[in-house]
Amino acid sequence: MEIQANAPLQAYNTFGIAAKAKWLVRVTEEKDVADLLQMKDLQGLPKWVLGGGSNIVLTGDVDAVVLKVEIPGIRLVEETPDAWIVEAGAGVGWHELVHWTLDHDMGGLENLALIPGSVGAAPVQNIGAYGMELQNRFHSLDAVDLSDASHHELDASACQFGYRDSVFKRPRRQNEAGQSAGWRGQLLITRVRFALPKRWRAEVAYQDLQRMIQSSGIHTPSARQIFDWVVDIRTAKLPDPRDIGNAGSFFKNPVVTPEQCADIIGRDPHVVHYPLGDGRFKLAAGWLIDACGWKGKSVGAAAVYERQALVLVNRGTPDHPVTGGEVMTLAKAIQTSVYERFGIWLETEPEVI
Repeated sequence: MEIQANAPLQAYNTFGIAAKAKWLVRVTEEKDVADLLQMKDLQGLPKWVLGGGSNIVLTGDVDAVVLKVEIPGIRLVEETPDAWIVEAGAGVGWHELVHWTLDHDMGGLENLALIPGSVGAAPVQNIGAYGMELQNRFHSLDAVDLSDASHHELDASACQFGYRDSVFKRPRRQNEAGQSAGWRGQLLITRVRFALPKRWRAEVAYQDLQRMIQSSGIHTPSARQIFDWVVDIRTAKLPDPRDIGNAGSFFKNPVVTPEQCADIIGRDPHVVHYPLGDGRFKLAAGWLIDACGWKGKSVGAAAVYERQALVLVNRGTPDHPVTGGEVMTLAKAIQTSVYERFGIWLETEPEVI
């Protein structure tokens, strides 16, 4: 465990926003949390967990103990008749895990290739892309309580996954049954396990993947082929955070009723929409933003990416770095614009600090 006071965070958030942490603690194993709780200088101070920094917007310095999770390791922990159970440390890069599973001939995560961030942060957001969500492959996870260092193991039902949502994003309070309704700010995820199906089948219903099938003539793609397609699609649409600072998809795709969808189609028949299993429809937030004319527009050093309107990017320079305030001013202007035209208020994906 390494501890640093007044630590710069610009290198630890993919948007590249300059900010500092009152304290930065590198957590490399679960017992580091117990050791931390015994330190008198840090007792009583708020704690904030930082993973890969790919889904946050810093609007100022963080007056807290920032726990930078760097727990390593990937391994096969169990094999059942139906699945391989693979475990990864919370500090492992998500794309690194996807690579590892395919290198070991285990398909199932390929649709989630090239998503930035860490394994430990993935369940918090219930990451998803190209017709797949983390919850579809999730088995269980280990976590440690930041108040008393107690160990917790949570299965899928305990995580209460939803669309870009989980129990880890909800406030810590009691529900009607007297049980905890949220773990936000309370648990630090240490290890995550995934059930990768032995009876693998390609998940290619998503429109972009269907285009790849048609253009390539490969109608029965392997997991590796789907991985390559997803990487190509994401690379063509989305900026690499190493080159252009960003937090990935900045807004959630809104889910609407059939009546709402029909109303929007009536006003603009070209709106991109997808039917869901419960009768509702998911609208493409990027299309809505683009339709309002935001692609390429900016507020200060924050801008809408010219190739994908769903992504806000850092166009700052060393002399004029982007600020979290500029990012959020741009985001709110976009939300207002989309609401005025379509009657839909877009929800942001990143955590605003």
